[in-house]
Amino acid sequence: MRVRSQSTPRGLSRRQILAATGAVAGLQLAKPFIVTARAAEDTLKIGLEAHRTGIGAAYGLWYERTSTAAVKVINAMGGIGGRPVELIVEDDATDAKRGTEVMEKFANEHKVDFVFGPLFGNVVGAVAVRAGELKLPLFVVSEGSELAAGDFNRYVFQTGITNVRSQVTAISPWVIRNVGKKVTMIIPDYIFGYNHRDFFSETAKAQGGEVDAVIAIPPTETSFTKYFSQIPAGTDAIYHVMVGPGVLTFVRELGEFFGDKGPKLFGFIDSLEAVDIGAPGLEFLEGSHLWEAFPRYLSGLDTENAKFYRGAVGIDENGASVGDPKEVSTNSHMFGCWETLFSIKEAVEASGYKGPADKQKLVEAIEATTGYDEGKGHPQGKKQFIGKAHQMFGPQFISEVKGGKLNVVHTTSIEDGLYEPKADYTKQSL
Repeated sequence: MRVRSQSTPRGLSRRQILAATGAVAGLQLAKPFIVTARAAEDTLKIGLEAHRTGIGAAYGLWYERTSTAAVKVINAMGGIGGRPVELIVEDDATDAKRGTEVMEKFANEHKVDFVFGPLFGNVVGAVAVRAGELKLPLFVVSEGSELAAGDFNRYVFQTGITNVRSQVTAISPWVIRNVGKKVTMIIPDYIFGYNHRDFFSETAKAQGGEVDAVIAIPPTETSFTKYFSQIPAGTDAIYHVMVGPGVLTFVRELGEFFGDKGPKLFGFIDSLEAVDIGAPGLEFLEGSHLWEAFPRYLSGLDTENAKFYRGAVGIDENGASVGDPKEVSTNSHMFGCWETLFSIKEAVEASGYKGPADKQKLVEAIEATTGYDEGKGHPQGKKQFIGKAHQMFGPQFISEVKGGKLNVVHTTSIEDGLYEPKADYTKQSL
């Protein structure tokens, strides 16, 4: 798929977009809009590696919608460095092998300038290696902590979303203090789940809590009740983070198993992304708490910048598609695509990047970045960026389920989630 659209994103008029450009914090804007007759060779090509199919399809749908909207807004502003942006989308099927093939296609057939978008850890790990081999800048929109740990290479960045270690570091004191001290974790049986296991176990202990059991479930699982008998009798809190096509079944069966007599619940919104909180069978979630990166409901982050983002992407005050209220977004992840594209814009314009010969300038410009101010390009809030580790840090939100909706009850600071990354990619050659 190719998107080189001069049309207006659904929900915002061109006048609204252009009026907003002056308020985009931290961005040096070019001409008001691009001329459609510009030469093809003057186009900046950006590849979106999307999970259109496979277990990540719910995310892939909204990653593509969000990215398309962001590119339309950027092009209406004048593009990147005065050049129009062409978004090229390829499906990696949420599969590692297919992901590397997509990277090669981006490099050799489409000849893109940059790639962004993979989320699931199995794909991210594979394509990160290939990005380094191809010397093709890759911006992951994933929550894995491997990048900041030094496991990847100098061509991989995480500029638009925080990682699991930072998220857990920020929220664990609140969880242990308000939900429970003896915790059973229910996680997906792959690297994303292992990140949660390792980092929450460590931070819970530091806060005077303990993890008394970890139940790892394959992300392709469709029936979950059989796992719940493994939860120890003494558990007073369940920490759940599930992904994949069975998430709705997971939370419903959890409710059927415990009713209103089970341990307190704290989950990551991953267990309920693209799922209506008010759906039948989820009443037991009332009073439980969930981590969010970008509040699903407008009431949780009611700012002009958040409203602009929502209008451009086409989601309503409840976090559902304006065209179909039953189509619930993956807002705590997809915003990372929006912010990543604006971070690319800032890096290109700061470095003077014109083409592949300027890759070193681009990489060094990103590594010199210290953060991003809240604005139309970064609507989730202010960010801190540790250049040597290629990792972004930002705020986190804890929401309570009340009346079938999510209500933000606690917002962490950037400092709450900060830790010293092991990585120093500046020592690697380009």
